[in-house]
Order: sequence, then structure tokens, then C-alpha cells
Amino acid sequence: MQSYDDDWTDGQRGVYDECYRAGADWAGDPDTPTDDVQQVINLGQADDDAFTDAEIDFPPLVDAVAEATGENVTSVPASHADPGFRGFTDGVRDATADEVFGL
Repeated sequence: MQSYDDDWTDGQRGVYDECYRAGADWAGDPDTPTDDVQQVINLGQADDDAFTDAEIDFPPLVDAVAEATGENVTSVPASHADPGFRGFTDGVRDATADEVFGL
């Protein structure tokens, strides 16, 4: 289910939406390794305090944010406040069958 922060701008919501779709498409691709899907699900469920200002350079996530923003990015903040990170992880989670990963 798509989930915005109340204070996000329309642009941030657009980034979230595009990254959400990219995450869902990536998770639904039969060539995507299940271990990678599980890793992204774990990131999405982790508490932001566990990240301590970390940046993630996971290629599918970085590609999704670069596509959504039109900017060249090399990493994404690991934070649920970041629309790209949250959009991608929410899309992966929602596209993954509950019985597959025990969600």
C-alpha cells in the first residue's frame, strides 16, 4: 500500500510513486534473486535508527531513484523519510506474495 509523509511535496510524492512501481516491477521479475528481494524487504522493515545515516548503493534502488529524479545518483539515504527509499521498499514488499517471505 502506498504511503506518503504528510509534509511531502508533490515532487516527493512523484518520486515515491515512480520508485514504488520500479520496486514492484523488480520484485515481480522472475530473474530477480529471492535473496535480493528478502534483503530489500528487511531494509524496508528495519527501524531508521538501525541505519545511522547510512547510504545504500544497491543498483536496482539507485537506478529507480535516478530514473525518478532525472539525476545521476550513486547512493540513496537509508531512511523511511526518503521518498525514493520508501517507495522502492514499499513496492517490493507489496509485490511479494505473503506466503513466499512470511510477511
